[in-house]
Amino acid sequence: MVALSQMDEGGAPAIRPGDRRARARGLRAGLAVLLGFVMLVSLGWGAADDTRVLAAIGARLGLAEASLRDITIIWDIRMPRMVTAALVGASLAVAGAVMQGLFRNPLADPGLVGVSAGAGLGAVAAIVLGGFLPAALAAFTGAYLVSFAAFLGGWASVIVLYRIATRGGHTSVATMLLAGIALGALTGALTGFIVYRANDDQLRDLTFWGMGSVAGATWAKLVAAGPIIACALVAAPFLARGLDALSLGEPVAAHMGIHVQKLKRIAVLTVAASVGASVAITGGIGFVGIVVPHLLRLVQGPEHRTLLPNAALLGAILLLIADIISRTVVAPAELPIGIVTATLGGPFFLWILLRNRAILES
Repeated sequence: MVALSQMDEGGAPAIRPGDRRARARGLRAGLAVLLGFVMLVSLGWGAADDTRVLAAIGARLGLAEASLRDITIIWDIRMPRMVTAALVGASLAVAGAVMQGLFRNPLADPGLVGVSAGAGLGAVAAIVLGGFLPAALAAFTGAYLVSFAAFLGGWASVIVLYRIATRGGHTSVATMLLAGIALGALTGALTGFIVYRANDDQLRDLTFWGMGSVAGATWAKLVAAGPIIACALVAAPFLARGLDALSLGEPVAAHMGIHVQKLKRIAVLTVAASVGASVAITGGIGFVGIVVPHLLRLVQGPEHRTLLPNAALLGAILLLIADIISRTVVAPAELPIGIVTATLGGPFFLWILLRNRAILES
């Protein structure tokens, strides 16, 4: 029999921290293997089904021979798309885990700090109003105008939000949440006004960008946004101890030696950098930041030291699978990846809510 001290509040056997860590390590190994498999499937999946993936990669590295067609398809089209999907999926999932830890709420996601709304406003403004820019500035930004404007828009919204929520050297999470909702509504209104002035060609671009897509991924875009996302992914695990302490409350975290204000600032800026760069190159993609951390907490527990790296792996896998589906469902056309993630994530998230309804209502 299981001792009462080993029972959780629901009467089920409690999982000891050591067991959770072992489960998380095993899960991480499995996710890493699955990620490698899904990457190979992503590289080999497309209109040219006879493409020799490994031969093309080997030929690029000087280790094998392959046709110029195969090398071009794999290295110049599918590879940047695959890397973009993996990086953005990892970024959104880790950002969601950080936001949920910061707000101490499993329903939190990166959109709460206004990054997505601000980035969307910047991108819409660039698409619709870009033709009015001075010739010198337009030439300087070139093909990166939309991505650059989206990144600046996301950062600007976060800076404004942080200023509003900070008073006397203390940042109120509740104020940040409410101000984020208000800021999202304001940027949404401004976005709608600009969209109203768009022509038919611009509306098509806005519709596809707003639903999210990795179809336009290139090595050049990855060089611009990839280092920002990678730095944010590397920095996030260093927040794990502080986020675990914060789950006990800010006073307890402060007594444990955590600089709570500094933790909040770094967490918000990390999320802003990663999500802003992600939205800049793929557009808006929903549900990854909510569903992935929540699912992992159900499987392995809430400890951020293991949650954050596993969220990166599972987020990358989820978005790669969504990209494969987006290329398949309406082939030879392509479905925006945001529609796929919403279709998969919406019902799953409703199932999570129904499964935990008793806990949420208590």
